[in-house]
Amino acid sequence: MGRDTIADIITSIRNADMDRKVTVRIASTNITENIVKILLREGFIENVRKHQESNKYFLVLTLRHRRNRKGTHRTILNLKRISRPGLRIYSNYQRIPRILGGMGIVILSTSRGIMTDREARLERIGGEILCYIWVLPGMKEQKWIHEGLITESLPNGMFRVRLDNENMILGYVSGKIRRSFIRILPGDRVKIEVSRYDSTKGRIIYRIRNKDSNN
Repeated sequence: MGRDTIADIITSIRNADMDRKVTVRIASTNITENIVKILLREGFIENVRKHQESNKYFLVLTLRHRRNRKGTHRTILNLKRISRPGLRIYSNYQRIPRILGGMGIVILSTSRGIMTDREARLERIGGEILCYIWVLPGMKEQKWIHEGLITESLPNGMFRVRLDNENMILGYVSGKIRRSFIRILPGDRVKIEVSRYDSTKGRIIYRIRNKDSNN
């Protein structure tokens, strides 16, 4: 049985993070480059560069840091290999697991290339589950606030929202809005809080009044 390249890079990244190393070097192959691109895009690593040494190519990953008043420290990155050469694990798009309610990701190998679970659900395709990636619970989650227009009311208190950047996402009202008995209707402009780990849905935190929009 050949080497498990994915398990090797997962182990290298995990060990480097546990040892508080700033960078880690891994072999550069098509599959490792695709996985690292996802890690970078999803914010699990800070940077990546390609390095050549003795006619061999490597990827040098800069691990992510987070600053607070006490200085700089790194979030604890968790990576888990799922499918292995001796035991392949497959899933259709409807049964792909959700890691920590969307705070983590699943990386899959599909007929359309390597992608995250979110992309696979949008494309409605399944594939081989390569690995899970997440940060430890309790780490402060980075979120963005967008403005958008409610285009449709859906069952179970959900709404379809068109953001100002033209992306369409699902929205649900925050507890504060429910407690204040504020009605959200199609045509309303709202502020919606979106996690960087799942950009397909968000929490509606404010209904923008007409005079707010005019200002």
